Amino acid sequence: MSISDVSEQGKANRVRGAVGWREALQLAVVLFKMRIVFLLLMAATGGAFLAAGGWPGVGKMGLIWLTGGMAASGASSLNQYLERKSDGAMGRTQKRPLVNGDIPNPGWVPYVGVALILIPSLAVLPFNPPLTFFLLLGGFIYVVIYTIWLKPRTLLNIVIGGAAGSAAVLSGSAAVGSWSDPGALVLSLILFLWTPFHFWSLALLYRDDYTRADVPMLPARTTPQRAAWWVMSHTVPTGLAGLLLVILPTLGWLYFAPVLLVTADLFWRNIKLIKDPSPPNARSLFMASNIYLLVLLLVIFIDSVQPFLKGI
Repeated sequence: MSISDVSEQGKANRVRGAVGWREALQLAVVLFKMRIVFLLLMAATGGAFLAAGGWPGVGKMGLIWLTGGMAASGASSLNQYLERKSDGAMGRTQKRPLVNGDIPNPGWVPYVGVALILIPSLAVLPFNPPLTFFLLLGGFIYVVIYTIWLKPRTLLNIVIGGAAGSAAVLSGSAAVGSWSDPGALVLSLILFLWTPFHFWSLALLYRDDYTRADVPMLPARTTPQRAAWWVMSHTVPTGLAGLLLVILPTLGWLYFAPVLLVTADLFWRNIKLIKDPSPPNARSLFMASNIYLLVLLLVIFIDSVQPFLKGI
């Protein structure tokens, strides 16, 4: 589908009139990148569980999900607003509502995006300055450092951009009053290392898109096999850091065994990608990277709350 076709589709959408609540919800899910927001909130929850040594409490969990969800949604909408032109040149992103005309007058988006970041961040400042800092830091890294500065200019844009995920983890540990907890710091390192290989494996699928949009994403500016080796350069330390977390007193075999399995699976899929950097193998590694992170976070939750559950 060409850009003009997308534009015509957007016009047709506007002719149909006001959208219903289901359509509005779908637009919001895409505009605010709720899938990514969910992953960030899971990461923040992992930081909270590690820093609290178990269940953080309903109040702390509500604080994390409300403030983190708002700030991450705001940063995501600003990212889409700033990238709407390049999104229109890429098949993967042509159907986003700021590109196809589903949101015909997008001038309000940056105001809402900034408000979603600032309101929760400033609201918690009087009683939790570290949480304010990490909420603002995550938004600043994603919008200013990654989207505006690095992404249009350098091959390694997502390497530094991955620090936004680290800030999410530390916002969770900050919410429970211990942002510098060693376990949370290691988990923030894992998110920092995980983000590039997760995104580069996806970018291998869309090399032509990034070339057409003139976005210097690493897999689009090198050979697929070299890109696969770059992916491995982050897969290895991510896996090692994930296994290292088992030394924490709150984690044990219930954590280590499943994480070892998904780590071994990641390495195997990355080796297959190096041998054959084809789209199916890139897609396989991308999906496995999602599974790896979700399994790691889920077993952190489960293993951390065992003492809490035994005391009930």
